[in-house]
Amino acid sequence: MRPLVLITNDDGVHSPGLEAVARAMAPLAEVVIVAPERQWTGAGRSMFGHLSGRVTRHKTAAAWPVYAVDGTPAQTVLIALYEILPRRPQLVIAGINAGENVGSGVTISGTVGAALEAAASGIPALAVSLEADHQHHNAHAPALDFDTAAWFTARFARAVLRQGGLPPGVDVLKIDVPGDATRRTPWRVTRVSRRRYYRVVPSRRQDPTTPGVPGYARWPNPERVFEPDSDAYTLQVLRQVAVAPLSLDLTAWLPRPQVEAWLRAGLARDETQGTADDAGRAPGRDD
Repeated sequence: MRPLVLITNDDGVHSPGLEAVARAMAPLAEVVIVAPERQWTGAGRSMFGHLSGRVTRHKTAAAWPVYAVDGTPAQTVLIALYEILPRRPQLVIAGINAGENVGSGVTISGTVGAALEAAASGIPALAVSLEADHQHHNAHAPALDFDTAAWFTARFARAVLRQGGLPPGVDVLKIDVPGDATRRTPWRVTRVSRRRYYRVVPSRRQDPTTPGVPGYARWPNPERVFEPDSDAYTLQVLRQVAVAPLSLDLTAWLPRPQVEAWLRAGLARDETQGTADDAGRAPGRDD
């Protein structure tokens, strides 16, 4: 039996990135597309109770089934896994997203949120994004060429399927492809940058009289901003495909005994100060 691969996204069921991935994956696996019925960029791993979860099967000329869900990207994955698919998939692919997802803001990404939701059910996942200008982040962009990103997606997906999953401790591979990449572009395993990938542009710069949601823009000198081993540096400076292994475990890297010692040192000061305060109180005083 051919492996089953679920393809989803946060850009909505009409995104051309879905079709590109499905075409690239069809020779390798049985594919099913289950995606949100509308745009959910920036939804992270959110779960909203007011959404119906309604499932609609799309009539398309594609050789694979396509379903739209009234839900966030993470909810869409849950509904696909437990309500739609005929069996458990060997892999979930979220993407290809129109716009890169790198740096400290990856938790904002609905693409990454969908992949993490799959990982929470024990299924390896890829979160794939294509570098794009911000005007494409919330609208379908037929002008974007997803073919190269789809080719890289299929390469990494094949490796996961061949090896029966991801390495121990890795739940998601986050893959970001430069907009000018070719099949010859090198790839590099990175870490997630601790820096904001986009600098904040206050709304008052557009209209000084009305505060609102800040905008965002890329940094002008990324080589001075990002760490050389990070996803952001790899994408923006080296112009290579950035592959960052992600884990559901968000525990900080500092050994727990060191964190405990740090906390005890701070609490000891509180206890010492409390003893001194108690000594200075008058007998019978009610706190």
